[in-house]
Amino acid sequence: MRQYNSVLVTGGAGFIGSNFIRYMLSPASGFTGRIINLDSLTYAGNLLSLKDVADQHSGSRYIFEHGDICDADNNRRILEAYQVDVVVHLAAESHVDRSIHGPGAFVQTNVVGTFSLLEACRTYWQDRKDVLFHHVSTDEVYGSLGEEGYFTEGTPYDPRSPYSASKAGSDHLVMAYHHTYGLPVTLTNCSNNYGPYQFPEKLIPVMIFNMLENKPLPVYGDGTNIRDWLYVEDHNSAVWLVMQKGQIGRGYNIGGDNEWQNIELVRELCAIVARRVGIPLEKLHSLISYVTDRPGHDRRYAIDCSKLKTELGWRQSVTFAQGLERTVDWYIENQEWSQAVRTGEYREWMKAQYS
Repeated sequence: MRQYNSVLVTGGAGFIGSNFIRYMLSPASGFTGRIINLDSLTYAGNLLSLKDVADQHSGSRYIFEHGDICDADNNRRILEAYQVDVVVHLAAESHVDRSIHGPGAFVQTNVVGTFSLLEACRTYWQDRKDVLFHHVSTDEVYGSLGEEGYFTEGTPYDPRSPYSASKAGSDHLVMAYHHTYGLPVTLTNCSNNYGPYQFPEKLIPVMIFNMLENKPLPVYGDGTNIRDWLYVEDHNSAVWLVMQKGQIGRGYNIGGDNEWQNIELVRELCAIVARRVGIPLEKLHSLISYVTDRPGHDRRYAIDCSKLKTELGWRQSVTFAQGLERTVDWYIENQEWSQAVRTGEYREWMKAQYS
C-alpha cells in the first residue's frame, strides 16, 4: 500500500474537494500527513465549508493556497515549498448548463489547467516513482446509455456537452503523460455525487431549498432521464483507496449502484422533506413543474464499478435512502451555511479573510 506525506488537493474549496479534505483529516482515512488546498475561489469555491477544519488544523495539517491551476509558476512553487508527493486533481468547472452558455472557461480550467499541473509535476518529480497524480473525472465522458448496459472502464469516450468534452480532454492528457513520460497516475470516473456542502445549482440542493421555500421544482423534459447517484463520502473513500492500492496507469469507475429517474428522485425528496418538516406531501408534489429540456441532455448514465470492488475491495457505506435522508437533514440543520451561499455572503466573508 502506497504511503504519502504531503497531499495537494486542487479545488479543495468545492463540494467534492471540501468533503475529500474532511475525509482525509478524519480518523476514517488513516492518513497522518498534511493537506494543501489550492483553489482559485471561483463562484463555487467556498471556504466556509472548511472553516472548522481550518480552525482545528490550520498551519499544521491543513494549509490553504489561493491560486489558479493555470498558473504554471505558482503550481511549481507549491510543489516545491510543501514537498508534495501526491496531487489529487479535483479543480474543474463542472456545471453542464454553464458549459453550454460559456464553454471557454471549461476549456481553460479543465484542459489548460490540467496540462499546467501535469507539466509542473513532471518537471518537479522528474523520474520519481514514489509519487502520484490522481485525476478525478466523471462518467459523463462516456456519453449516453440506452435502456440497458453500463459504463465500464473500457467504454469508448463519447462526450456530448462542452463540460464532458473538456473533462474527456483532461483524462486523455493525464494518461498521455503516463505513457509518454512515465508519470505515475491513477484516474477515477464517478457518477453524480450528492451530500453536504453542495453548491445550490445542482439538482438535489435546488429541490430541497425550493421545497422549504414553497417554490417551483423544475424538472427537465419529461423527467425520465436516469442518473446513478453516489454519496460524496463513499466517493472520497474510493478515491483514497485507489490512490493507495490502485494500479498505476489505470482508471477505475466509482458508482453508487443507484439508478433513478430524475422525477422519481424529486418525488423521493418530497417524501423525505414532508416527513422532516411537516409540509403536506400533496403540496410539495404540486410544486413540480416540467421545463424545456437541456440541449444535448444525455438520457441515461449507469456505472459498473465491479472492478473497484473486486480488485480493491471497496463498498458503498450507505444506501441511497440513507444518503438522501442524511443530505436533507444536513441542509435543514445548516441553513446558515446555505443562506450565506445563496445570498453571496460567503464571498464577502472570504474576501475579508483572504484579501
